[in-house]
Amino acid sequence: ILMLNYDILGGHLPVVICYPEPGQTLCTESGAMSWMSPNMHMETNSGGGVKKALGRLFSGDSLFMNEYTPQGGTGMIAFASSFPGSIIPYEVTPGNGIIVQKRGFLAMEKGLDLSVHFHKKLGRGFFGGEGFIMQKISGNGLVFLEIDGHCVEYTLGAGESIIVDTGYLAAMSETCTMDIQQIKGAKNIFLGGEGLFHTRVTGPGKVYIQSMPIAQIAQQLIPYMPTATNGSDGGFTINLGGN
Repeated sequence: ILMLNYDILGGHLPVVICYPEPGQTLCTESGAMSWMSPNMHMETNSGGGVKKALGRLFSGDSLFMNEYTPQGGTGMIAFASSFPGSIIPYEVTPGNGIIVQKRGFLAMEKGLDLSVHFHKKLGRGFFGGEGFIMQKISGNGLVFLEIDGHCVEYTLGAGESIIVDTGYLAAMSETCTMDIQQIKGAKNIFLGGEGLFHTRVTGPGKVYIQSMPIAQIAQQLIPYMPTATNGSDGGFTINLGGN
């Protein structure tokens, strides 16, 4: 079995550059390719049928998948992160899949399966930050994940847990379990500033935590975003947020 050669460059503005050999195919969602050599052949398909395509759409990805295969020699193809952060490689093997936040999937070797993963406790999943819909990648091969901000990795033993604030859980081994827990105490809820829920991840397995969730950044930027209002003359006035 050929090992995929690749480089991850760019620090916190990362890009993964892959060098597939003939017979090696890389799969990604539509529009994720950044640049490539002329000998890379692209083919668009549903990535496993209509059911799986609709599942990806439901979890926040595109309806179709693109497959890239080099022709006549080694190829080169690059996939850049859509937000400042990290790109991490994860070797998936049977029984060692990974569960990822929505939009965390960047690219993978052909032969892996990308499917929707539902959190069992749907009611709490709506409010827990990670949501009740995530993505599961299984099979045998290499996958690249994009993480918001810096990625911190923990390895949990059987029964060992970690508490993660809303939105900071990026990915976890399929052997881990996730539970959404309500914060106890009215004073903690209303004065603590941590919202209503935390996420508890229990091992065994790896946990990947992101330091700068894009949803948190969006909330911080709202007060500084310009807003448009109707002026007295019927035109529009742009008001800049902040002081």
